[in-house]
Amino acid sequence: MKIELNQNKVFYNNGSEKKEIHPFWLRERVNGEEYLDKGTQQRLFDPTSLSSDISINKANINENYLEIDFNDGVTSKLEIDKIALEFSKEDIVIKSIEKTKWDSRLKNIKNFQYQKDFYESKEMHDLLVSFYQYGFVIIKNIPTSKNYIVEFANSIGSVRRTNFGEYFNVKSKPDPNDLAYTSLALAPHTDNPYRNPVPCIQLLHCIESKVSGGLSSLVDGYTVTEELRSKFPEFYEILTEVKVRFRFIDKEVILETISPLIELNDDKSFKQVRFSPRLDYVPILDKEKLNLYYQARKKLSEMYNSEKYRIEFKLEPKDLIMMDNHRLLHGRTSYETKEGERFLQGCYIDFDSTEGKLRHLKRKFNL
Repeated sequence: MKIELNQNKVFYNNGSEKKEIHPFWLRERVNGEEYLDKGTQQRLFDPTSLSSDISINKANINENYLEIDFNDGVTSKLEIDKIALEFSKEDIVIKSIEKTKWDSRLKNIKNFQYQKDFYESKEMHDLLVSFYQYGFVIIKNIPTSKNYIVEFANSIGSVRRTNFGEYFNVKSKPDPNDLAYTSLALAPHTDNPYRNPVPCIQLLHCIESKVSGGLSSLVDGYTVTEELRSKFPEFYEILTEVKVRFRFIDKEVILETISPLIELNDDKSFKQVRFSPRLDYVPILDKEKLNLYYQARKKLSEMYNSEKYRIEFKLEPKDLIMMDNHRLLHGRTSYETKEGERFLQGCYIDFDSTEGKLRHLKRKFNL
């Protein structure tokens, strides 16, 4: 994109169109010390208090900068590259990381090692990039004392507290309010589909594992639903259109929301999957439409539960897995409590945590 000048007017030209940039838009972005706090990058003035009759008395391009004298006496020197970024209308940090489709053939994914100063390291940057590519990462050697999972999560962003607490202990216990707190096998599912919004990222930290079973499993919902779209477009379409009710009930709370099993962005690209058949309730529809819906849901379930798409592995003590709860389904194999203890701790964070951390590290390391 190029910035061009003509009779004290500023234009952007992206090769296919040329349009004038509004003078007020440029005036809002003045960045001198009297107008912008350098530490917070927050304005020291309120643009809504300015006169709407802003114009440009003089404009000049000096190497990589646009120099402007406004009619209210303010002068500014703006970086042309930063103006171009705003006109791209894309999040070049996150959306530039392309999702990698994967299935049961996925091998040799890098495990990251916890170390001193880990949170501000280049390794943490690489970890977050890998997380956005594959939807999960595993970090080894995370301390297991004093509920350290909370410190780890808060080092990236902020823990999202739920009715299960700031963090939750995943172990078999009597009178559980969720099947996760049993030794039963758990089929691939997403967590908390009944919330609005659904927690974005789940962390699970292995504290103890003295059982032969209890293997963790992952399925890439992005890979599965993209294949469903390709091979069964009619199934895909109805699963993106029909909203089902997800509900969670215990002694203290009733949580529910409605959403399709496959949610799309405005441009029809993949956004999120929700899947937890023990918790969903399909609405009343015409019989023919319900016939199609039930066929589609069954096919999707078969794909999610197929060995073709699933990877299984054992989390060892001090292993921590961070997974995208909007993209991945997770589960586990059953285990025998008489063999010993299986104890994991979990918590949630949201995407603004990982996105903010990644942007910060890119700035820090000039990447």
